[in-house]
This record gives sequence, C-alpha cells and structure tokens, in this order.
Amino acid sequence: MVDKQYVIDEFSMNESWRIFRIISEFVDGFETLSEVYPAVSVFGSSRVLETDPVYEMGRQVGRLFAEAGFSVITGGGPGAMEAANRGAAEAGGKSVGLCIHLPKEQAANPYSNIRLDFRYFFIRKVMFVKYAVAYIILPGGFGTMDELFEALTLIQTSRIKPFPLILLGKEYWKDLISWIKKNMSMKHSMIDAKDLDLFLCLDEPEAAVAAVKKIVIL
Repeated sequence: MVDKQYVIDEFSMNESWRIFRIISEFVDGFETLSEVYPAVSVFGSSRVLETDPVYEMGRQVGRLFAEAGFSVITGGGPGAMEAANRGAAEAGGKSVGLCIHLPKEQAANPYSNIRLDFRYFFIRKVMFVKYAVAYIILPGGFGTMDELFEALTLIQTSRIKPFPLILLGKEYWKDLISWIKKNMSMKHSMIDAKDLDLFLCLDEPEAAVAAVKKIVIL
C-alpha cells in the first residue's frame, strides 16, 4: 500500500523543482531575446500549406518586416508560422521561433535562425508580447484566437502599452468582427465601442508594415 504522506511529499518536491524550471525558461528567454527588439509577433495556423495564399501572405509579412528593420517572432511551427519565419530569413533578418512542447505537435520549421523551446505556454506568451511592438494575426484556429484575444485583453485593461494589432485577410475575419460589433458591443454592451479601435483589419502585408511604421519609430 502506498504511503499517502510519501505521495504528498513527492508531489511537493516535484512542484518545487517545477519552480526552478519555470525560472530557467524565463532566464533563457530574456537572455536569448534581449537583442531582437524591436520585433513583430506573427500568428497563424500551423495547418496552412505552402500552396495556400495565406502561406504567401505570411512569407511576404516576414520579408517586408525584416526589410523594414524588425525582427520577426512566430511560434516556430509549420504553416503560417513557417511562412513568416521563411520570409524574414530570406530577407536576412532575425527570424525567431518560440517552439512549445506538446503531446502531439508539429516539428519546428527550418527557417528560424533564433530558436527557443518552451515547456510552459504562459512563459512563451510573455516572450511574444515582451519584445513585440506589434502583433500580426494571420488566419488561424484556436491558438491564433487565443493570442489575439489575450493581446486585446492586456491592452484593454492597460496591463501593457497599446501597440498595433493587425488582422490580415478581411474575408477570413469579417464574420468574427461583425459578431464582436453586433453582439459584444451593440447588443450586450460587453465591451465599449472604443474597444473596437484596438485592432485593425487589412488585406495587404504592405499596408500592415506601413501601419506599424507610422506608429513605431525605429
């Protein structure tokens, strides 16, 4: 029979060591990324194929921002993340991949010339926002939505300074934006009308770069 006190002590010991793992991930992140500022964090689906127009859009985003003097940070995976890393690397810029350990997850893409691996989502999220002067949101799924709404929440609640938050691909985002306006804002007053100004929806990567450069002075 297993001693309950032993189980509790073992759990406590593992939890204590987890604290050190968390600290070490923060330290590695801060030390590695200290030279990538200013950067844009680019999010999008890992399921996007190279033949998809979204992939080309991501590649253009990475290239144009790198050419404009920004580092490009992604989640380090395939699809839209690979596209943005690829564009940045091809332009000779700093192409950063922040990879996450998951039970069944894609391999890291080969276009990151700066790479970090994370065990904890929340530490990775800190790195995305800490060194970013803008978020570029390509079409994506739950993970992309998570980053989008977390950034909106942090800006709305003044936990971080406002920065450009740009959704690319009007056709993809139009129904979500309509729902936010109609239900969150107008019908139920869950957000203020001014909160709709926290993000911008565009179609062209060039317009996204121009919008960021208009606000961010290098």
